[in-house]
Amino acid sequence: MNSPAFLSRRTLLGTVGFGVVATAATLLTGTEEQASAAPFPVTLTPAQWKKKLSPQQYAVLREASTERPFTSPLNKEHRAGLFLCAGCGQKLFSSATKYDSGTGWPSFWQPLPRAIGTRRDFDLGYPRTEVHCARCGGHLGHVFEDGPKPTGLRYCMNGAAMTFAVGAKA
Repeated sequence: MNSPAFLSRRTLLGTVGFGVVATAATLLTGTEEQASAAPFPVTLTPAQWKKKLSPQQYAVLREASTERPFTSPLNKEHRAGLFLCAGCGQKLFSSATKYDSGTGWPSFWQPLPRAIGTRRDFDLGYPRTEVHCARCGGHLGHVFEDGPKPTGLRYCMNGAAMTFAVGAKA
């Protein structure tokens, strides 16, 4: 039962199975090259983004990193205005849709029209919906289906990915 042929067959089947899963995940989510090749109106080279953004903004917006919870000053921002993409200035969310989700990240129940895009994300091994800026493709965070009415959605955003414009209107 523990013959070399049996082990080789198990190894082969395991390898093939892993390859099928990896291929399926790539087809469902797309590769990083496909995502970065998307035709966004604002497109810069990595060197240009690094020059324009702080290291934390670059990590979040361009490398899909996540800031530590409860560290962004925007989490406590309650004035009237708009939240903008830190990469390109795209208007993303109105303060009228912001709420305290208790998660430690700025949360909203609705984005502004045509402000964001989404894609399926399997980075943690299970499906999530990533949110990115529709103008520059910068990673903003994720959207979940546990938010308040009227949408029932929670757009959980990285504060480092945004700036705030006091009193600005959509």
